[in-house]
Amino acid sequence: MKLNPNNTWKRVQERLAREDDPIVRRNLELVLAHMQAEAKGDIEGVVDTLTEAPRYLAHDVPEMEGMNPKGSKDAVRAFYDLTIIQTGAHQLELDCDRVIADRDAVMTEGVMSMAYPGRTLAAMGIEVDDPDAYYVYRTRMSVVWPVDAEAGKLIGEETYTGTDGFEGIAERKLGPDDIVPLSI
Repeated sequence: MKLNPNNTWKRVQERLAREDDPIVRRNLELVLAHMQAEAKGDIEGVVDTLTEAPRYLAHDVPEMEGMNPKGSKDAVRAFYDLTIIQTGAHQLELDCDRVIADRDAVMTEGVMSMAYPGRTLAAMGIEVDDPDAYYVYRTRMSVVWPVDAEAGKLIGEETYTGTDGFEGIAERKLGPDDIVPLSI
């Protein structure tokens, strides 16, 4: 099993290469910049793609305030700190098989894989055989990226997941060479 973060934006780049409408191109470029900043752990780069009052909505856990930041870039910074920086789960791949783009939004869909450190999983109460290894969280995910036309920035992300990506994670252990380095 390999995790290749570079696959995350491959389909977005392909879609961008075919697009003639300047507004739709801008929307795709925003998503591309957001994805690449996220992959680098560049939270300020992520925040730069957003409006001044962004809104994230995780439809599978709408009641969890920390997973649904809204209203400020600081709330989004705290979200990324909580979900990626503190967990060490910054290596991810959205193996996109669908990209839909128009003048109001972009939608990406595919299989989301995230490399979680064994120590983080153990702290979450998930038994793993090697706290120094990485294990793959995996679920089908769709992301809607609405765009504020006036600001020319992403409003945020609306995510939909198919299953609990942590289910069976202890059996999806990565070897030392199973995470492909970024090539941005």
